[in-house]
Amino acid sequence: MGLTIKHIWAARNGRKFDGVANDNYFEQQEGIVTIQYPHQAIPVPEIGRYQLDVAIDDCVVCDLCAKICPVDCITIESIKAVEDIGKTSDGTTKRLHASKFFIDHAKCMYCGLCTTVCPTECIIMTSEYDVSVFDINEMDRKFSVMTEQQAVEKQLMLDKFNEERAAAKAAATKKD
Repeated sequence: MGLTIKHIWAARNGRKFDGVANDNYFEQQEGIVTIQYPHQAIPVPEIGRYQLDVAIDDCVVCDLCAKICPVDCITIESIKAVEDIGKTSDGTTKRLHASKFFIDHAKCMYCGLCTTVCPTECIIMTSEYDVSVFDINEMDRKFSVMTEQQAVEKQLMLDKFNEERAAAKAAATKKD
């Protein structure tokens, strides 16, 4: 009974969250322990591993993130561009279209390997940690802005370009 009264007396004070980096973080057991979420949130460390986000305009579609992913949660399909399609924020020339770029957060184990191998640093881990959904298919986040019709058009342009180049190469060999 004495322990219950002690906790009732301590509950009149609200608990203050200083963050994990504070030296006395684990000694802050005085006051109400229940967090009034979402009105009150625990401060998260800056180096935490949370939801992935992709700045698709900076992506050069190198496919390194998909290759290093240990659980294969990243799906990338690329279409070679006929000409340079622009530059990223760090000045790298883009030569591939990202027809599909998906990250399945239901599979993701948030290891951060994809963020370390990305040459343009377009994949980052945000501070968002609470993504509650009713349908698990909503965990599959799509970052590519290209529609299916646009992907088909880009592929047809590439096929036409390759045919013209092959015909020009055949004509040049025929002359020799």
